[in-house]
Amino acid sequence: MKPLNITTYNIHKGMSPLNRHLRVNEIAHALETLAPDLLFLQEVQGKNLLRSLRHEGWPVQPQHHYLARRLDHKVVYGLNAAYEHGHHGNAVLSRYPIIEWCNRDISVNRFESRGVLHCMMLPKGWHQPVAALCAHLNLLARDRRKQYANLVHYIREAIAPDVPIILAGDFNDWQGEASDCLREAGLQEVFQQYRGHHASSFPARLPVLPLDRIYTRGLRTVSAEVLHGRPWSRLSDHLPLTASLLPA
Repeated sequence: MKPLNITTYNIHKGMSPLNRHLRVNEIAHALETLAPDLLFLQEVQGKNLLRSLRHEGWPVQPQHHYLARRLDHKVVYGLNAAYEHGHHGNAVLSRYPIIEWCNRDISVNRFESRGVLHCMMLPKGWHQPVAALCAHLNLLARDRRKQYANLVHYIREAIAPDVPIILAGDFNDWQGEASDCLREAGLQEVFQQYRGHHASSFPARLPVLPLDRIYTRGLRTVSAEVLHGRPWSRLSDHLPLTASLLPA
């Protein structure tokens, strides 16, 4: 049975860390080289009329469709925040068919529109579908605690206990509280389990904060890595996390 190679990445709406340069084309090239089976993306720009006029080379397609075409993946997009000139959200790109999906609103205030994108997909050669959840959580700890509880409740209600789960994304959790809360749903953090500590992924040029996470249930970690250095340090304000997984 072949491991499932996954990546989670906050792509910063396809812009460089300080929003000066368009990077979505370079992100696409880097991801083509990486060739993940399953990709969890946050801050995906579905539409931005202002930046499309300002930046030469802005893709005609929404970023999730553009990246999916470059990788030859299936894609679903969960819109989180809409505004006058566009919208952004989470996206899941998969080498394998996505059986079904839904986008759950986990916003807890009117200033931060957040969501978790839930997909069911079946890796080639596996005997059971996997629940893939892509999340982007709030900046304030008190808001995130409400979102942890929301996630635990949703997983218990919507996903059968025997279904393997991957929950990945930008948790904005530099204090490390998420892992304790999500254990209530049977989830273990991949880097904490495999390497003994959360992975530092922000800021990309000198990562000191462990904001990004990969949580699993019913799966075994074969490898886990933070992608440091070039080109990743100049493509976004976050670094990608990768892992190879097999059924437990």
